[in-house]
Amino acid sequence: MFQRLSTDTLNWILIIGVILFVIEIAFFHGGMIVSALFSGFFIYIGWKNFTKLWGKIFFWLGLISLVFSILNMLAVRFLIIAAIVLFLVNYSKSKQEAEKINPELPGAEEADEQPIVQQKPLFDHKIFGDQHTTETAYQWRDVNIHGAFGDRVIDLSNTVLPNDTAVISIRHLVGNITIYVPYEVEVSVHHSSVFGRVHILGNHHWKLMNQSLFYRTERYDTAASRVKIVTSQLSGDIEVKRI
Repeated sequence: MFQRLSTDTLNWILIIGVILFVIEIAFFHGGMIVSALFSGFFIYIGWKNFTKLWGKIFFWLGLISLVFSILNMLAVRFLIIAAIVLFLVNYSKSKQEAEKINPELPGAEEADEQPIVQQKPLFDHKIFGDQHTTETAYQWRDVNIHGAFGDRVIDLSNTVLPNDTAVISIRHLVGNITIYVPYEVEVSVHHSSVFGRVHILGNHHWKLMNQSLFYRTERYDTAASRVKIVTSQLSGDIEVKRI
C-alpha cells in the first residue's frame, strides 16, 4: 500500500500526526500520554516480578491500559483513519487494474501441467483452544499454522519423517508451544517472542523480552532427516526436547 503513495502525501500525513500530537500535549495537559507513561510503569514493575501472581496482574493491567491509552491519542486516531482511507483507495485502484482485459496472443497454448493432489493439513488454524498431535501413529505433513490463544503440542515420535527437511512454522499470540523430537533427528530452531521463556534442548532463557533466538544441532547441514522449526509468539513459553 505504501509503495503507491507519493512522498508528499506521506509527508503530509506525518506532519498532521505530529501537529495533533503537539496539540494534545499543549492543550490537553498531556492527554493520554500521562496515562500511557503510567501504564508503562505498571508494565515494568509487573515484568520485574512476573514470577509472582501480583506481578502478572500488574503486567497485564498495565499492558491493556497502555493499548487503550495509545488508541485514544488524537494522533493515533488520525493515523488509523488515514491508513483505512488509503487502504480503501488503493484496493479500489487494484480492482480496476485487475479488470483490464489482457489480449491473447494467437497460437498461444496452455502448457501441459502435472496433476496435483490436495492433502489435508496436519493442523487447521485455530483461534481458541489447544492443539496436539495424536497419540497414535500418523502420516507426517509440514506444519504451517497461526493461532491466538491456547497451547500447541507436536510429538514427532509418532510419525516417520521424510529423508528431507520437515518444516514446522507456528505464529501464535498467547500460549505455550511444545515440540518433541526423536534423538536421531537433527534440529534447527528459530524463535522470536515479545514475552516468555525458552527451553531448547537443554538451553534455557528464563526472561525473553522482544528477542529472537537461533539454535541448531552440529550435524544439521549434512543430515538427511532434519526438522526446521520457525516460531513466533507474543507471550508464552516454547520447549523443544528429545524423546
